[in-house]
Amino acid sequence: MKCLIIDDEPLAVELLEDFVSKVSTLDLVAVCSNAVEATTVLQKRRVDLIFSDIEMPDFSGIEFIKSLDVKPLFIFTTAYSHYAVEGFNLNAVDYLVKPIPFHRFLKAVNRAQELFLLKKEEILPTIKTQDMPDFIFVKSDYENIKLNFEDIKYFEGLKDYIKIFSTSHKPILTLSNFKNIEEKLPKNIFIRVHRSYIVSLKYIHSVQRNRILIDGVRIPIGQNYRDKFLKKIGGA
Repeated sequence: MKCLIIDDEPLAVELLEDFVSKVSTLDLVAVCSNAVEATTVLQKRRVDLIFSDIEMPDFSGIEFIKSLDVKPLFIFTTAYSHYAVEGFNLNAVDYLVKPIPFHRFLKAVNRAQELFLLKKEEILPTIKTQDMPDFIFVKSDYENIKLNFEDIKYFEGLKDYIKIFSTSHKPILTLSNFKNIEEKLPKNIFIRVHRSYIVSLKYIHSVQRNRILIDGVRIPIGQNYRDKFLKKIGGA
């Protein structure tokens, strides 16, 4: 993570610089003594994590974070514990009270790293979807059949085979498994709703308790997939 330190106390800066140098996942981009300098840095450089003091001249760390339209992950570093509630209300990763022991610094950084990786995972499916073709080839009997994603209604698992229902072909039986199929499907169109079913959101007619209706076919919603599915369609 590319990080930025904002603090007007030289000794505090020196300590944080030393801590950062000991953590291989951190790359120090700049050190600023006030929020104005930090704003200039953010305009020119990508920053993933900010270590910010709160009590600074003219512009406090809290005011600085509030002023940002796009907020990187941030950790407050301060000598005053009474700002903690306000800090966490801003969704701070952590709140470190000076003098900061290294083990608390490391704990805060590890928490930030987890959040950073989660953000990357959220962005990655979108990037993959944009790079994906809008079709899939499946092997059935002695031919490879091209199916456009927009034509596929749902997939049904049958032991070692998968049955594919679409608007462009009669049901197709292919030797495959759901793991291989799922990797090739865009997440914004398809969702797994049962250990034996993947459905296209486009062709869902209705949701009835624990079932999905597509072309009169009642497809069960598995307990392990229910929450994710309802969240996807805005039903939770």
